[in-house]
Amino acid sequence: MKKIISLLLSAGVLLSLAACGGETPQGVESGGTSRTVELTVWGAEEDEALLREIFASFQSCYADEASFRITFQPQSESSCKDALLGDLEGGPDVFAFADDQVAALAAAGGLDPIGNASALRAANLSAAVEAASVDGQLYAYPLTADNGYFLYYNKACFTEEDVESLDTLLAAAAEAGGLFTMDWSSAWYVYAFFGNTGLEVGLNADGLTNYCTWNSTDTPITGVDVAQSMIEIAASPAFASRTDTEFLEGVRSGAVVAGVSGAWNAVAIQEAWGENAGAAKLPTYTCRGQQVQMASFSGCKLIGVNAYSENPEWAARLAEWITSEENQRLRFAMRGQGPSNIAAASSPEVQAAPAIAALLAQSEFSQLQRVGGKFWDPVAEFAGSCAQGNPSGASLQAQLDRLVEGVTAR
Repeated sequence: MKKIISLLLSAGVLLSLAACGGETPQGVESGGTSRTVELTVWGAEEDEALLREIFASFQSCYADEASFRITFQPQSESSCKDALLGDLEGGPDVFAFADDQVAALAAAGGLDPIGNASALRAANLSAAVEAASVDGQLYAYPLTADNGYFLYYNKACFTEEDVESLDTLLAAAAEAGGLFTMDWSSAWYVYAFFGNTGLEVGLNADGLTNYCTWNSTDTPITGVDVAQSMIEIAASPAFASRTDTEFLEGVRSGAVVAGVSGAWNAVAIQEAWGENAGAAKLPTYTCRGQQVQMASFSGCKLIGVNAYSENPEWAARLAEWITSEENQRLRFAMRGQGPSNIAAASSPEVQAAPAIAALLAQSEFSQLQRVGGKFWDPVAEFAGSCAQGNPSGASLQAQLDRLVEGVTAR
């Protein structure tokens, strides 16, 4: 059962983190607290402490206009769409979600177009605005511009040259007696091996189904070439396919010396490795006798306002507050997440962060995640077999054909 935390916030808890003002939302008399506004917010469980501070400053800013009862409910950003569409009318007023869900949420009527779109476009990075838009119309508030992945490594075990190639990285990890990990049970990460090979995957014009050429046999690099490379990587004693949680556990225990993850783990890795915490773009890997730069999916975290909210004006005001420049700076300080707000992203603190620098370096080799729901399971099944060294001995081409059949299914 989900933990539910009700935050009954009183006036004057914290000084405002952002400027107050603007028109008073409908239904509230300026200068008084004629009613209690109830708002429910979904966010990542790891963001609880951060959101407590943000809610408190929001209430403090608007204490003269209303009293608030803000209820926080932990909800994974990656599965927000499915949970929300199960009961839109009974869902939260404000919610955090990954940008690849915005089109489906808008199409289902869960999101209305943003009213102050011009101000948000001016304040945020263009890539984040694009990620929050459908057909050029802004439907959500940009929150972060760091939903991608790159390489973390322990500087005590690697030189900067070691981490440029997966071959030298694995050799150095083996020499250090540690592991390099990557989650091959997640198709999100597996895209890294196919993305810069000329093999393609993406969303069809219907917005639901996929096209995929990962089983191609007549391209300069074929699908079988990629599969064979993955099996060779998995054969290294220094490689392990581990989930993001297991990666972080290994970092803390000392078993893992390098791995692929995202900015959300920056603070924890800094705490574990201290001054030896390093970050870089993804390395190249050997495929068909050449070095291929590993690719990545990129994306943003967004804040949405439920179109069925009973307090839409206050919900929009809270969404603006959560995504303000000041609170994106606070999010970076507390959670290490890269801002979408241009001013916050340009701050010296953000620019100097190793994780953000690595993400920016990787951005040249990344693309927005735009795939339909049939993409995930077939790719994970295929990669899981590669991670185990293809134990069935089945034809790699046959496995890739099955993958493409599943990914492109209607």
